[in-house]
Amino acid sequence: QVQLVESGGGLVQPGGSLRLSCAASGFTLDYHAIAWFRQAPGKEREGIICISDSNVSTYYADSVRGRFTISRDNPERTAYLQMNSLKPEDTAVYYCATRHYYCSGRSASYDYWGQGTQVTVSS
Repeated sequence: QVQLVESGGGLVQPGGSLRLSCAASGFTLDYHAIAWFRQAPGKEREGIICISDSNVSTYYADSVRGRFTISRDNPERTAYLQMNSLKPEDTAVYYCATRHYYCSGRSASYDYWGQGTQVTVSS
């Protein structure tokens, strides 16, 4: 069964850090691009960052540039989102998603999705 499972969310104070994980099962991450999206209450889901199958990173949200980085460990079938200098406006449910080869900022172009993990930035 093909599945993506996110973990690592939680409550963090402004300025803090979190690392989210996205674990794949039922398939390998080779030849796949992996993206992170987020959805805040009352807002549309937005793409924030993606890493292609050739490890090229693409930012889709300028608000996270310089604070968030994406990485992948194909043998472990896991991707990561390192989030530093977190702000209250980063509060959202974070989702990982995959598609073949190339990155896209369009959520509709992704084949598999995780269930999401909540990140809350608050003092």
